[in-house]
Amino acid sequence: MKWAEVSIRTSHEETELIAEIFHDVGASGVVIEDPEEFNSYIDSGLFDYSNLPKAEQTNIVTIKAYLPVDEELDDRLRTFEQRVRDLAKVDGFDAGSCPIEWHTVQDEDWADNWKAYFHTEKVGGLIVIKPAWEDYEASPDDIVIDLDPGAAFGTGTHPTTAMCIRELESAVKGGMRIFDVGTGSGVLAVTAAKLGAGEVIAMDYDRTAAHVAQENVERNHVEECVTTGVSDLLQSFTGKADLIIANIIADIVIRLFDELDAHLAEGGHLLASGIIDERVADVTEAALSHGFAIDKVIEESGWAAMVISRGDAQ
Repeated sequence: MKWAEVSIRTSHEETELIAEIFHDVGASGVVIEDPEEFNSYIDSGLFDYSNLPKAEQTNIVTIKAYLPVDEELDDRLRTFEQRVRDLAKVDGFDAGSCPIEWHTVQDEDWADNWKAYFHTEKVGGLIVIKPAWEDYEASPDDIVIDLDPGAAFGTGTHPTTAMCIRELESAVKGGMRIFDVGTGSGVLAVTAAKLGAGEVIAMDYDRTAAHVAQENVERNHVEECVTTGVSDLLQSFTGKADLIIANIIADIVIRLFDELDAHLAEGGHLLASGIIDERVADVTEAALSHGFAIDKVIEESGWAAMVISRGDAQ
């Protein structure tokens, strides 16, 4: 199958808003090439390519997404371009300074791109994310997640996902019922299952992502615990969960609060991530207005994860 790799260069401030536009036109996720984050990896000394020169221009971010090359592609691209123009009018930036480009890639090209940059990494105190095509000799205390993100995004090593994984290591208790909203590659659902959850329901708006998630569930032999499917936010989830994971973007997290009360068990928590630092206040305001409380905010590399619970009024 052919895909259109659509890219746009913009500022840090517009990153999340443009990511939401990509989501609205049918992309299951985005790739964010942030030179500030690239430089921080080099400075850390932990990056495999630490001998590369640091980026000199750090104020421009490139955002990429992948759309299927089908009869709807032209309409999706026109809609995306118009939405960017509309955003420019509201936010007061020059849409002409945010060039939009696209070209086609094959499924196998996409897979090769992932393989070039995705390597085994210990993300938390226990969890090791291992690409399906690499070998790894595990230590006795390692919990290894065997992962092939395919076309669904989500390697587990990006700060938004890594923060969730580290939080799950302490939050997941034996027998917990967990919902994973916007599961992507399924990495967080598999992590929760391997940490001892009793039942994990993992769904994504995109059918390709749901299919990839199911493959990773089977690859890690947790299919008795994890069920995958397709859902727009929580619409296809039934019952209540002790923990709801939503590693998406701030505006989608904010939409989630309208459905959250009906799906979060008493004493339960929402673990929300994919939120840029500048949007923490917006998510906090939405949570409080719906009667929820902010228990914890975790920040890393310009991103935030939030642990949210029912407020006293619930």
